[in-house]
Amino acid sequence: MSLPRARVQALSGWGRYPVEECAVYRPERLDELEQIVAGAPETSLISHGEGRSYGDAALNEGQGVLLQKRLNRFLAFDEREGILSCEAGVTLSEILDHLLPRGFFLPITPGTKFISVGGAIAADVHGKNHHRDGTISNQLLDFRLLTGRGEILLCSRQENSELFWATLGGMGLTGAILDARLKLRAVETAYVNASTERCRNLDQLLERVGDSDADYDYAVAWIDCLARGKRLGRSLLLRANPAGIADLPECLRSTPHRISTASRFNVPFPLPSFLLNSFNMRLFNSAFYRAHRNASRIRDCQSYFYPLDSIGHWNRVYGNRGVLQYQLVLPSGPARRGLLEILERTTAMGRGSFLAVLKSTGPANSAPLSFPIEGISLALDFPYTGPALLELLKELDAIVLRHGGRVYLAKDCCLLAEDFRLMYPRVDEFLALKECHDPENRFSSSLARRLGLVGSS
Repeated sequence: MSLPRARVQALSGWGRYPVEECAVYRPERLDELEQIVAGAPETSLISHGEGRSYGDAALNEGQGVLLQKRLNRFLAFDEREGILSCEAGVTLSEILDHLLPRGFFLPITPGTKFISVGGAIAADVHGKNHHRDGTISNQLLDFRLLTGRGEILLCSRQENSELFWATLGGMGLTGAILDARLKLRAVETAYVNASTERCRNLDQLLERVGDSDADYDYAVAWIDCLARGKRLGRSLLLRANPAGIADLPECLRSTPHRISTASRFNVPFPLPSFLLNSFNMRLFNSAFYRAHRNASRIRDCQSYFYPLDSIGHWNRVYGNRGVLQYQLVLPSGPARRGLLEILERTTAMGRGSFLAVLKSTGPANSAPLSFPIEGISLALDFPYTGPALLELLKELDAIVLRHGGRVYLAKDCCLLAEDFRLMYPRVDEFLALKECHDPENRFSSSLARRLGLVGSS
């Protein structure tokens, strides 16, 4: 069998920054993927799923990329146990399309369903219920991994357990995830009991978020990042619990797992960047805040968990230059001080965003490069405006470090190697596992080289 050919093309993550030229392979079968890993002429390779990470974690400038979208087959489903076996290219959206009508939902899901299972594992994704249910690691039973040595290893908590944990959050650097088994959650309906509560400022928000941990399975807050003074951190707290059949209106009770799927609105082209000025953003944020009242209602799970997925190519709103998402987590004790400093710095620079999201996070798991620690997470979106923005993000990195926090590698594009080591003190554990299973650094990425996880060559 001849080696599949690569196509050199410009790639980016969901933020559309940075853009890098890579040699892209599109394997359709496992034997093709094995052949590419063993014989591709590029020095290194990295897996690429749906391209929903923001920075350069799934990019490999001048080197190889394994586009695994076509390795997306469902392998088996045990309905009695709720255990799904599927290839790594299957998306969360496909899982929901097939299994939510049968009464199963994802116990842990991030804010978009358009990501692959392999990408979710590599980023150790978390959701609005991390304070209760942790990351995807808690629903993951095992997976098969193709390593840089060409071995296919089954990884679980019992078998190759150190490699199991290193792969979670390892951003694809331990090898290519081939397939996985996930434990899904049986649900009585496809709806949630959702409540919206206005919070005047950051202090009130943090108080109410703390209360949410005990009373709600899911909680997330939208923050107006351009509000200042006594209104700094004003926000909408969106909380929810699963809805039972008895909670639904009569018209929905006969089909409790069916959701009407409205047609998606698509942003047809990148919008002019001048539209995203601080004046327009301030108007939008103020109108959005005032449009939401304290209220409770039944919502379908798609609109609660994935509000932006109803807008196709919503990243084009930020124009041709793209958007940088900056997500951080701070430990509980210093979280308020750190968040105040970050919000004050971004508002002073006029760098607030449409999408600023805060949520509570629970204890860290056993993965050395997993992002969440017990505390508060904040995600900010910044339209890319050039080097000045990158300098601001480095200032935010310094604030995060001073307060004992870290940034999310799946969103990062400019973290310095020395700061990364301070944020992730268990990195040497990860590197020891990588050296054992991939001594030639066959799996590498632009992020890995930038952070010193592999050599620069």
